[in-house]
Amino acid sequence: MPDLHPVAKRIHNVQPRPVRLTLDDGETGVFEFSSTEFFQREFHGEGVRTDADGDAEFRLITSEDHESVLLGRSGPDEEGWAVVGEVVEAERAEE
Repeated sequence: MPDLHPVAKRIHNVQPRPVRLTLDDGETGVFEFSSTEFFQREFHGEGVRTDADGDAEFRLITSEDHESVLLGRSGPDEEGWAVVGEVVEAERAEE
């Protein structure tokens, strides 16, 4: 089986503790994921952002080619999910 995505593995290993994600545009945020799981090479996670945007829900998925981990957002006044960006780094957030 091919290797799992390293950023996805890092998020999975840190949760349920808070994790600081850095997106491809340089934005960073602290998230708590209630669940993360792998389906072979596919990765999924659901959680909330704890340092801002507390009313929205967030979702992690791998891209179709399994080369990227994407962060999606769904706000209280929105229908569906919008991709916020690609997660390029994940580290345990200081508590």
